[in-house]
Amino acid sequence: MATTASAAPFIGLFGTVWGIMNAFIGLSHVKTSSIQAVAPGISEALIATAIGLAAAIPAAIAYNYFMQQVRILSRSMDMFSAEFLNIARRHFLK
Repeated sequence: MATTASAAPFIGLFGTVWGIMNAFIGLSHVKTSSIQAVAPGISEALIATAIGLAAAIPAAIAYNYFMQQVRILSRSMDMFSAEFLNIARRHFLK
């Protein structure tokens, strides 16, 4: 999840750059500049950005949630082991 959260924006950025390049290529093939020449490339760029964000944001949220759960579980296990060792010392090491 951490890898997805950190890599997905870069993949989206790559798609954005690719879409903008296609927009400029479309602009170079027509004699007059118009929205019809650049619209396909710009829409590709926006879709790539949205997909990158759609992957990164939930992955970052899930990663943070599960890391918090691991921290809570770790603290609980540490407290249990300390309490267990204290009880064992009192009863078995007299």
